[in-house]
Parts: sequence; structure tokens; C-alpha cells
Amino acid sequence: MEEFKKALFAQGDEGVFGFRIPSILALASGRVLAFCEARRDSLGDSGRIDIVMRAGDGVSFGPVRTVVSGGNDTVGNPCPVQDPATGRVFLLYNRNEADRPEPMILRGDGPRTVHVVYSDDEGETWSPPRDITADVKKPDWTWYAVGPCHGVALPDGRLMFGCNHAVLDREAGRSGAYVSHVIFSDDHGASWRLGPDMAPGTNESALASFSDGGVLINMRFIPFGEGAENPRCRAQAYSADGLRYSDTALRRDLTDPVCQGSLLTVRTAMGEEVLLSNAASARRENLCVRRSADRGQTWRLERVIEPGCAAYSDMTQLPDGRVALLCEAGAESPYERIDLHVFGLK
Repeated sequence: MEEFKKALFAQGDEGVFGFRIPSILALASGRVLAFCEARRDSLGDSGRIDIVMRAGDGVSFGPVRTVVSGGNDTVGNPCPVQDPATGRVFLLYNRNEADRPEPMILRGDGPRTVHVVYSDDEGETWSPPRDITADVKKPDWTWYAVGPCHGVALPDGRLMFGCNHAVLDREAGRSGAYVSHVIFSDDHGASWRLGPDMAPGTNESALASFSDGGVLINMRFIPFGEGAENPRCRAQAYSADGLRYSDTALRRDLTDPVCQGSLLTVRTAMGEEVLLSNAASARRENLCVRRSADRGQTWRLERVIEPGCAAYSDMTQLPDGRVALLCEAGAESPYERIDLHVFGLK
């Protein structure tokens, strides 16, 4: 099967300073939606930011289109999923004021909200945004982030996303540790509910679901507390039903520079396997795909995607079995482009 690489978003395109935070989703029809943030003023995480997308067949793609305009605010962390029962595509994302960077929000200075839009025509048009913050964010949480990467649909119809939050310690006057959690919908996106927390220190998270209802969560790990060791590795937990998870384990075999990663369940001749993409280095470089046939208990290297500068990524499986991976990359910085890599599994 043909393998190729092409840039879908590049710094300076569309009059935008730069693009970050990719996510990608292959629909049941084979149509592929590639999302990211269009950072209008700088590459910083705050400022005027929109969510944009390109749609195509996995080889050719249409123009860049705005899905959610931030106006003078920040919108970001695009997280798509398709409901297999209805075909509806949901996109979850976060919103905050443009002049409220993450450290301020962590201190409780400015709201960080959670929203959803949906499309019934495979991304051609999108619904007005709906604020679901009250359903998925507790009152004492300051920071909140969905994904960022695609969500999953479980066999019973449940839609699920990995997220993370932080709680304000008012006595200390600062935020506590980041904590990953999951959110889910059992009614085709009509309502959203909070699932369980993972261990303190877990942060941006990705999910892989299996045909028996099992869910693997793999997470960025940010140590918390004075003198805390930075293990520079991923964290992971497993659930047989998506709601009761094993203890979070630090996976020192999965080197990570404190960066986002993504998971993807793939169907192969060996059955169900799971892929992990992340920058497998102490720095944001050496983006690799690892492969597991035992739901993340052991991993082996599948391939090196970008040996140089690389950071955030997401994956989806095309109808012909190939994997489409969308990642941040560049020659001098990992934030110069968002590239699409399409490849077959070995």
C-alpha cells in the first residue's frame, strides 16, 4: 500500500501566525476530517485562536475552513468522535478569554469552559456551540482540557473522551496537581457526564477502546510538588468497562518529554491491536509509533515517523487499513507545520 507524507497546515498559511494541536478522524464513509488550532497572533497557547479543519479522502484535502471562531477569545483542543449509530460527528473543545493564559487560570483567575458542536453532514456544516461545562467540570476545578485528540465510541454506544483538570488550593494560593479523568455520553451526545479520575500528575490523555468494552488510557505525566522527580515517561491505566480503572502506572519504558500522545485501536490480521504515537525522547523530537498486541502491557516499535523536531499528534485508521497520522513537525521547531503521514502496518 502506498505511503506518503504531506503538509496540511503550515506557519503563515491563511494569514495565520501558526497552527498547532492536530486531531484527525476517519468517518464510516471513508471521509477524513483533519482539525487543528489556528493561532492568529503567535504560537502561544493563549491569544486569538480558532478551530479549523480540512476534509478529504485521506490523499487530497479541501481548503482550510473555520469550524469554531474564537473571536477575541481562545478556543482549542479540538476532539472529534463519530457516533456509529447516528453518523453524527461531535467536536468537543475548550474556551477561555484570550488574555488568560494557563498559569492565570490555574490560580482561578478566569474561567475555562467546555463546549460541543456537531455535524450531521460529515463536517460540511456545524451546529451552534453548546456549553457543557456544568455537566463535566466541578466547581473547585480551575484548569480543564479535553484531549487533545479523537474520542472513542464503545460497543454499547457510549462516547468517551480523555480530559484533565486541576483543583485550586486556596490555602496555598496555587493550583494542585493536574489530574486526568474521562467524560462520556450514553445518549448519543444529548448529555455528558463525568467519569473517574486517574492519579495526580496525569495530564493530557488519549483513549483506545476494544470490542469487549475495555478502555486503555495513556497520559502525559507532569510531576507535582517541590523536588518531585520528572521521570520523563508516559502514564497508563486500563479499564474493563471504561469506568473502573486500574491503578495508574508510570511506564518508564515509554520515554516522553512531557508532551501529548495519542492512541488508536487498529484491526489487523492479528486481531485488535493498539498504537501509541508520541515524541519518544527527552525533547520534542523523534516522533514514533509503538504497537501493542496485549492492550498496552508491552510495546514494540512500529516505526519512526519524524526523527527531528516533532510534538503533538493524532491517528486514525483508513478504510483500506492504512494509518493516517497528523503531527506537528519542522526543521528548527516542531511547530512549523502539521504534516499528514499515511502508512501501512508492518
